[in-house]
Amino acid sequence: MTAAPLAPSVSNASSLQRKAASRPSPTLSQNPHAVKDTKEKVLEVAIGHEVRAFRKKLGITVADLASATNISLGMLSKIENGITSPSLTTLQALSHALGVPLTSLFRRFEEERSAVFVKAGQGVDVERRGTRAGHQYNLLGHIGSNTSGVVVEPYLITLTEDSDVFPTFQHDGMEFLYMLEGEVTYRHGSNLFHMEPGDSLFFDADAPHGPEEMTKFPIRYLSIISYPARGND
Repeated sequence: MTAAPLAPSVSNASSLQRKAASRPSPTLSQNPHAVKDTKEKVLEVAIGHEVRAFRKKLGITVADLASATNISLGMLSKIENGITSPSLTTLQALSHALGVPLTSLFRRFEEERSAVFVKAGQGVDVERRGTRAGHQYNLLGHIGSNTSGVVVEPYLITLTEDSDVFPTFQHDGMEFLYMLEGEVTYRHGSNLFHMEPGDSLFFDADAPHGPEEMTKFPIRYLSIISYPARGND
């Protein structure tokens, strides 16, 4: 009978962290300081976004839509990329081919963009499913329906000596942790990470995860969870 493999120790996890730190930095495609669009192009970009989204929802290609609307492939590409302003006749052809009301193509342009500001100490205390006694979850903001198709839940989590043993969690999406105070050994799958103030951990939340050992109290860290909004592909 073959013995089951042992979970990696904290030292092994530290080795994994060092290896990860030595890898070349990834090249990110999005510029966080970019000005998205000039005012003159906001409407065109909004229409293009909706056309592309409805087309993908139908599972058809740009060529398929071009054929159904008698719009050239080049023109349709410009519309989807917000480069050109389509005529009303073109918009009618697109709405008919996509099976949506004409007004739905303007939806993104008309939507208000939301922001949530929370003063220090004024977050909402919530109980997440699986929350144990002594585990304080302070929700720092929440925006429901939004244009990104992603839900983000930012929490400030506080653990004290009175906290129960923490369960391991598994849920959809990605999670980011940033340690503010105290020390904890955090499990993700079979790996253990010793976290101190200033440390961060970013992971696929579908794997079992949670504090494995709480070593210095009080423990406070940010937990930012993101997952696709329901009803979005």
